[in-house]
Amino acid sequence: MPAISKKGLKMPESPIRKLVPYAEDAKKRGTKVFHLNIGQPDIKTPQVALDAVKKNTIKTLAYARSEGSEKYRNKLAKYYKKHSIEVTSDNIVVTTGGSEALLFTIGSITDPGDEIIIPEPFYANYNGFSSASGVTVVPVISRIEDHFALPKIQDFEKLITKKTKAILICNPGNPTGYLYSAEEIQKLKEIVLKHDLFLIADEVYREFTYDDLKHRSIMSLDGLEQNSIIIDSVSKRYSMCGARIGCIVSKNNAFIKTAIKFAQARLSPPTYALMASEAALDTPQKYFDDVKEEYVERRNTLITELQKINGVKVVNPKGAFYCIAELPVKDTDHFAQWILEEFNYNNETVMVAPASGFYSTSGEGKKQVRIAYVLNKKDLVKSVEILAQALKKYNS
Repeated sequence: MPAISKKGLKMPESPIRKLVPYAEDAKKRGTKVFHLNIGQPDIKTPQVALDAVKKNTIKTLAYARSEGSEKYRNKLAKYYKKHSIEVTSDNIVVTTGGSEALLFTIGSITDPGDEIIIPEPFYANYNGFSSASGVTVVPVISRIEDHFALPKIQDFEKLITKKTKAILICNPGNPTGYLYSAEEIQKLKEIVLKHDLFLIADEVYREFTYDDLKHRSIMSLDGLEQNSIIIDSVSKRYSMCGARIGCIVSKNNAFIKTAIKFAQARLSPPTYALMASEAALDTPQKYFDDVKEEYVERRNTLITELQKINGVKVVNPKGAFYCIAELPVKDTDHFAQWILEEFNYNNETVMVAPASGFYSTSGEGKKQVRIAYVLNKKDLVKSVEILAQALKKYNS
């Protein structure tokens, strides 16, 4: 039998999606499943984006430009200017989702055997993208006791070697909901300049910050122009996960030229999705104000309900729409499967994402789960009630 590649064998399963078969089986048995496992918002996509596709008069659905149309990139540059990020269309490469933006970035700045330092827990697919490129993720642990704040800079310094090419952060964070402060971003700037590294910031949740806190982009800092790379996406901002449109933003011309070669190799991003994304940039501010208000209410509901469960430890997230909760169990991988396979409460159950898949360090996160508060408040209350009943039975 032909052999599977070593890279393929090392490719990690998604902690978000690996339990899907068990959820589908539960549904076939007639059990309703509340999905707390995946960041798929139920917020409506802006009508202006949907209309751009529905009302178009295209006769031939042709290839788009590899790096995205100049018109779209110019509109993106104007959007970024509103967020104190001064760039031009030449600093932007449009990609098929934020995932491809990360793949192009890793491919452009690393060779097999190189290393990228990432504070963990982190978005699980960072492991997958790195494995696919033959790159080693070097984790630096942030702790729930510290609210998942940036680890000490000394902890980063200890891990930097000749193979280190970049530090990668997600801000606000998936899966923690942590929002890095201006002081923390400044510390990262200093260390990447000191060691001549790239600083990659996944900023797809930029609009989702709470409690009057402000997002600070790495590209708003002077002196970091040649070292900073932003990963972005329309998926969560406009509730357009299915559009699969993202982008890379950087003022490093050599990097952008290299990323464009990767973009050319895959030909182009999807034309209809580009149309919708371009139109989405005309979404009025009220849309974001309303969405933020809704997520604040959902966050407050979720955290309040979780804190009622004995033995549960949870941090109040300041951004995005996720939180990490520590449960009174030894292994949340087993618990998350059990709650789908063997448990229901009034013929209902919940699906959570075991947090071990968001860590690269073996053994970390075994008692934790990631919860996405993308359901309405009523369903969140019911979901936590089911979780509480499940924990009682599981631990009995």
